[in-house]
Amino acid sequence: MTPRACFLTIFLLFPVEATVWPEFRGPNAQGVVKASNVPSKMGQENLVWKREIPGAGWSSPVMSSGLIVVTTAVKNPGTELRAIALDAETGKVVWDQKLFEPSEEEAGSIHAKNSLASSSPLIAGGVVYAHFGHMGTAALSLKDGEVRWRYHDSYPAMHGNGGSPVLVEGVLIFSADGEKKGLLRALDVSSGKLKWEVNRNQDVRRKFSFGTPLIVESGGEKVVVSQGSGMVGGYRPADGKLIWWVEYGEGFSLVPRPVYQEGHVYLTTGFMKAKLLAIRLNGAKGEITDTHVEWVSTKDIPTTPSFVISGDEIYVTDDTGRLSCLSRKTGERLWRDSYKRKISASLTLVDNRLFAFSEEGQGFVHKVSDKGIEEIAVNDFAEPVFASPIIFDGSVIVRSKSNLWRFGN
Repeated sequence: MTPRACFLTIFLLFPVEATVWPEFRGPNAQGVVKASNVPSKMGQENLVWKREIPGAGWSSPVMSSGLIVVTTAVKNPGTELRAIALDAETGKVVWDQKLFEPSEEEAGSIHAKNSLASSSPLIAGGVVYAHFGHMGTAALSLKDGEVRWRYHDSYPAMHGNGGSPVLVEGVLIFSADGEKKGLLRALDVSSGKLKWEVNRNQDVRRKFSFGTPLIVESGGEKVVVSQGSGMVGGYRPADGKLIWWVEYGEGFSLVPRPVYQEGHVYLTTGFMKAKLLAIRLNGAKGEITDTHVEWVSTKDIPTTPSFVISGDEIYVTDDTGRLSCLSRKTGERLWRDSYKRKISASLTLVDNRLFAFSEEGQGFVHKVSDKGIEEIAVNDFAEPVFASPIIFDGSVIVRSKSNLWRFGN
């Protein structure tokens, strides 16, 4: 047996079938991973497989039952929005399903740094929910890609799609904050029909945003924390009722996903001058801008990459690659460093190792603490990375511009 074959034989003993990475930012939706034997170096010496993905898409991969699912937009010659499932052990394509063919008008409203498949899919109960913003949402079987339903109620978008969906209490919830209205929508997961829609009714100049909601427990019930331009609200999953809200002025084009820890939600406020807020949820009801916002940080706050929290430390990088560590309790900046590269992919933390991927194609791994940062590895993918990785025992799966990679340890 060759050394390479021996490596693969040993590597594939890790329980791929048991790994569940169901949505954007992983099992806890926070970008913090509990995993062992995770590789820091990612190169030819530990590459398990590499598979070219047709078309283009910045959506992050998801995984369940030994299958990795990505979405993409393929020119053929018009645009086809597709979901593709790959075998996690071999990288071979198991199924490839066309879901939508957007109109020229729908596909044309896109930012130069966006893609037509930027919203990450979600897996639950053997079903894949593939979301493409204003261009449509579909449910399909994880096993074979068979389509169960499609939903398409377009709206005037600005810069394309971006926010990913969440699933709670039988409804699939996603932002639909477009050019003219700030909306939050919920679909019945069994039928794909619209269950409710709420208008944020926020008096702001720019209504478009791309927030991914976060499900939290508050007051003994589940609450959907969803951001739009100028505000964040806590919504009731059953009917979309607004339970509490915080206003933050003219912040718009929201991208980073909120993070929850110890009864607090931490979130950024978008363009133009981004801020990071710490919001206490205990007793939250009605407008809580003046009563429950415990601190505000304004230095080097991201408008694209999501951040991570570990204990009392918040690790955050702005879009230019300036990395900071903030005190979770006060918002005080403890230190600042820099990747010296543009970062759009969300940060991922494994124990005390911080993984970050750049628009130029570097994969950074650093040891971090409240005292500072120590470089472990800088990996080169030779093409941009906008998606967040899948990380589990013995493995890192990375989506770059044209390829999906799996590395082992």
